Amino acid sequence: MKNFQFVNPTKIIFGDGEIVQLAKEIPAGSKVLVLYGGGSVKKTGLLESIKVVLSNYQIGEFGGIEPNPTYETLMQAVQLIRKEGYDFLLAVGGGSVIDGTKFIAAATLFTQGEDPWRFIVERLPISEALPFGTVLTLPATGSEMNNGAVITRKELQAKIPFMSPAVFPRFSILDPRYTYTLPKKQIGNGVVDAFVHVMEQYMTYPANGRVQDRFSEGLLLTLVEEGPTALQDPENYNVRANLMWTATLALNGLIGSGVPQDWSTHMVGHEITALYGLDHAQTLAIVLPSMLEVMKTEKIEKLLQYGERIWNLAPDLPPAEKSRLAIEKTRKFFEAMGVNTRFSDYGLGQEVIEKIIASLESHGMVKLGEKGTVTPEVVRQVLKLSL
Repeated sequence: MKNFQFVNPTKIIFGDGEIVQLAKEIPAGSKVLVLYGGGSVKKTGLLESIKVVLSNYQIGEFGGIEPNPTYETLMQAVQLIRKEGYDFLLAVGGGSVIDGTKFIAAATLFTQGEDPWRFIVERLPISEALPFGTVLTLPATGSEMNNGAVITRKELQAKIPFMSPAVFPRFSILDPRYTYTLPKKQIGNGVVDAFVHVMEQYMTYPANGRVQDRFSEGLLLTLVEEGPTALQDPENYNVRANLMWTATLALNGLIGSGVPQDWSTHMVGHEITALYGLDHAQTLAIVLPSMLEVMKTEKIEKLLQYGERIWNLAPDLPPAEKSRLAIEKTRKFFEAMGVNTRFSDYGLGQEVIEKIIASLESHGMVKLGEKGTVTPEVVRQVLKLSL
């Protein structure tokens, strides 16, 4: 295990009815812009509840942030904020709304030119951002407690991540009851997303990070145990609470501290979404099993450990059989969550391979993985196995 620092300034406010804490967390006198997605926050009454709690504040609204937040939409919010003088943002929704709000918070104060897209593609340091908090309604991405975001620019067919200490949320309110009305598709997507987040930090090579391994395995087991139950019993508070907290812990930086990380599955997945519009979790479910198959020699020690500890495979099974079963059980779990794992399931075929490769290369994604060994040729093998 290597040296590391773990810093996370986001305050988590977890539990039933904690929306009442909003007024204590937003500085008095703030002019607040509430940002959300497709309007479910209105249908569920959450937006109205927020307005009641913040009745002593000036409040505005900006809706319509997409499931893969686009630069084009987010820049409309930036223009609104600059025009109306909002000084605090409140993201109400899932990871896409929160990711979009991170971009908006940084882009509003961007001073190095007219196009804030530059700080993403040129990896410019972000010196400041508007303060913001979140009210989480879809547990999946962990964006409510991290400093990363992924933004799509439609005109370029590009979906690119960025990170900065300036875009940690000041606070996040996590009330599991706000997840009761999620469609089964979103429940399944959220579980798969969180699962792969853990795998990207766990499924590498042994680094004597025993605490990180056991922590990661606990999160994976919770998802395996509680995910299917959430599909069958969507208003089980304890199940939804455990899934919500697991998704947050899966990507708040803790389990990846001091150990190698992969993220090749995510980088390939981003390209698939940008080119073909598949849900983020769908792309992860397509890529991860094939990535494990192609990279199993490099990952064999952790793959065998994973098979034994997560899927209860017998220690005396031959390594080849154990690794095969571990990958097969992973695929079956994703499918049990209602997320298909083949391009053909989404009406896509061989034609996708070279387009995805070309897009990766155009974004400089040619040495991915924990050792930089996931090259375009490796990705080509992965994609062929995923057809």
